[in-house]
Amino acid sequence: MKISTKGRYGLTIVVVLGTKYGEGPIPLRQIAEEQSLSEAYLEQLIPVLRNNGIVKSVRGAYGGYMLTRPPSEITSGEVIRILEGPIQPVDGLDDVDVPQRELWKRMAEAIREVLDTTTIEDLMKTNDSASDGYMFYI
Repeated sequence: MKISTKGRYGLTIVVVLGTKYGEGPIPLRQIAEEQSLSEAYLEQLIPVLRNNGIVKSVRGAYGGYMLTRPPSEITSGEVIRILEGPIQPVDGLDDVDVPQRELWKRMAEAIREVLDTTTIEDLMKTNDSASDGYMFYI
């Protein structure tokens, strides 16, 4: 299974909003600038996330987007399914030989397990620990 740019950028939006959870709405322009992403592309993803109840929008001069639930209650699997569709490594499992079909089913289940047990909060913690590395000077 290959996650497209849509899934990666959408997950990035949700993780950034998770880091700002409780601070009020965050403009999409700010997310695009901080993450060096195309604001126009993020504008295409936000309605999908909003229509599926992941984010909500706030209009006005101090408007932007915010998560509808705490980051601990949103899984990466939920976000990926919304943006990418069903999680399956191979199409047409009914047409595949039995031994291979079982392999693909087990792979799909393993992927689902990882995605459905990894919350946005977990991803935020991973990002924090990655930035706590050592600084070496030469």
